[in-house]
Amino acid sequence: MAQRLQNRTALVTGSTSNIGRAIAVAFAAEGAHVVVSGRDGARGEAVISTIRESGGRADFVHADLDGTPARSRTLAEEATRRLGGRLDILVNNAGIFPPNTTLTTDDRTFDRVYAVNVKAPFFLTQAVAPSMVAAGEGVIINLGSWVARLGLPVGSLYSSTKGALETLTRAWAAEFGPLGVRVNAVSPGVIRTPDLDAAVEHPAEAMMRGTPAGGSGHPDAIAAAAVYLASDDAAFIHGTVLDVDGGRMAVAVIDSAA
Repeated sequence: MAQRLQNRTALVTGSTSNIGRAIAVAFAAEGAHVVVSGRDGARGEAVISTIRESGGRADFVHADLDGTPARSRTLAEEATRRLGGRLDILVNNAGIFPPNTTLTTDDRTFDRVYAVNVKAPFFLTQAVAPSMVAAGEGVIINLGSWVARLGLPVGSLYSSTKGALETLTRAWAAEFGPLGVRVNAVSPGVIRTPDLDAAVEHPAEAMMRGTPAGGSGHPDAIAAAAVYLASDDAAFIHGTVLDVDGGRMAVAVIDSAA
């Protein structure tokens, strides 16, 4: 069976753990040469070792994306250099989540969350889009979230940043799609990190009650969606936010026995 990302190159931000790690590993398994990036060098090296041991191609580039154009440009330039001068796929995955409420959020936290979650992917996209446009092809995938469209009493700041990123997905699709660059997003539901004890219910599990899935998902489910959007299988998809959330946003399961 042909690998869907054979001979492609990809940069996945925040890919030293969890969803980002799963996407990087899945891309490499599908034939892509992947740049893993993040702040933790030890974890980054562990990810690329895993990929290489399976016969894939990967390099690690340290990045502390703080929302400044300079750091986004530096990552774009170094990743492109490691990938042989061509970047085909960008995944804007890096993000931070402080569980603050509106009343407990100070201005420093507000600025940092918007810097990492919105400004960094904005300026990284600004840095890589010209070369994709020049090549006449490219893929940009953003990571949204179900909380961007379903209000919760906590995490309003984080939710608003994901709403911004989903809006940017549609705007960038309109801006770059006619020039050959496809832009879409994946919106994860509650994803259980692999290191958590499966026998213990995480507080976020309660959010998945009343859904078809009935519980949280695995990072590999998000990675599978990202592979699809990055591949030619999704060639006719532009500006879409793909919900991978166990049905949280679309379906309410009613207990008929209740």
